[in-house]
Amino acid sequence: MKTQIVVVGGGAGGLALVRRLRAKLGREAFDVILIEQNHTHIWKPLLHEVAAGSLDANLDEIGYRSHGPRWGYRFFYGSLESVDRAARQVVIAPILDEDGSELIGRHCVRYDYLVIAIGSVSNDFGTPGVKENCLFLENRIQADRFRLKLLNHCLRVSRTMSAAPSSEAFVDIAIVGAGATGVELAAELYNSASALKHYGLEVFDESRLRVSLIEAGPRILPALPDAVAAAAHKELEILGVRVLPNTVVKEATATGMRTGSGEEIRSDISVWAAGVRGPDILRHMDGLEVVPSGQLAVLPTLQTTYDERVFALGDCCFLRQVGQERPVPPRAQAAHQMASTVYRNILSLLAKEPLEQFVYRDRGSLVSLSRFSTVGNLMGSLVGGRMAVEGRLARMVYMSLYRMHLLAIHGWIKGLALILVGHVNQVVRPRLKLH
Repeated sequence: MKTQIVVVGGGAGGLALVRRLRAKLGREAFDVILIEQNHTHIWKPLLHEVAAGSLDANLDEIGYRSHGPRWGYRFFYGSLESVDRAARQVVIAPILDEDGSELIGRHCVRYDYLVIAIGSVSNDFGTPGVKENCLFLENRIQADRFRLKLLNHCLRVSRTMSAAPSSEAFVDIAIVGAGATGVELAAELYNSASALKHYGLEVFDESRLRVSLIEAGPRILPALPDAVAAAAHKELEILGVRVLPNTVVKEATATGMRTGSGEEIRSDISVWAAGVRGPDILRHMDGLEVVPSGQLAVLPTLQTTYDERVFALGDCCFLRQVGQERPVPPRAQAAHQMASTVYRNILSLLAKEPLEQFVYRDRGSLVSLSRFSTVGNLMGSLVGGRMAVEGRLARMVYMSLYRMHLLAIHGWIKGLALILVGHVNQVVRPRLKLH
């Protein structure tokens, strides 16, 4: 019987892991399986561009059914329901049609080694009204939903202005959470709004967009140095974003946000990007340790604390390294690094060799303010530690992160070809996706 390695979750870490495992292990003795609840993969840091319409996900997404045969792993479409550790089985929830009828019943997939890489979900911290009245940017479906709502409201304002040019009509958007996602989305919205006049909305431009960026902490971009965050804050205000630090949202309503001071911040579209937690399904992992944030607790080897045959990586796992006050942050670079460690440790287990401990190496953080600017900091021995960057250099490094992701999941030949195609698409394809 073949040794079966099952990876649940085809995000940045999971997809890179199955490709590397399949490229290394012989097909006669090993079976590598990817279980994913979506049909396609798109790099999560790009979702704000999909939401704003400046990126066409149809051109950048990766279909698992085509990627799998190319690299030799098997792709199972479905959602994780639970894990039976005694039987070493992953339980896949029933697959339903749009009308609710069952297409495929609940079924199990055997594993010898299991890797859980299902990412995270937005943390609303129990704030009333968030689930009912806010949008999230966790996957492509949600990003597409945001884009359609945005276009509808822009069309509403454009028609109002055409009928009555002197009217005061605006699209109001409230974004809760001023981390990278919230800041990047706020800037990208102004980039998209400025282009709409070239696509049939002649009387609409960025002056008709009002974005409020709400942050409970003392400043935006808490993961970046003060000077870098201050530069981003200034750039956002120049664009027209109303930046509101030290503002706690007490309730989300159908018409906006109610803050702790009693202020009502009006919004046609409300986005919640204030934090992440582990998906609820992780509490059904047959006794695996789950921390209060809903993430799986892992050892330094990235094995779960109660089962050496089960690994976890990326946003869904919790690891506080020795000497560090905070756990490894939920970033794409951390997921990629974890995938490399899990890859080597699975090979070590198969060879009955000692496992290595994961060491997170912070390569820095970069935040793209669309075409207007890019800011951030880099880490490295060449600069003796932390170096603040912005402008063209920062933009070049920011784009290189996505290119490295393409190389990790496609290999060098196809990865380089896709990078070249991406440059061509920037010239030939429409600036905005409007459908």
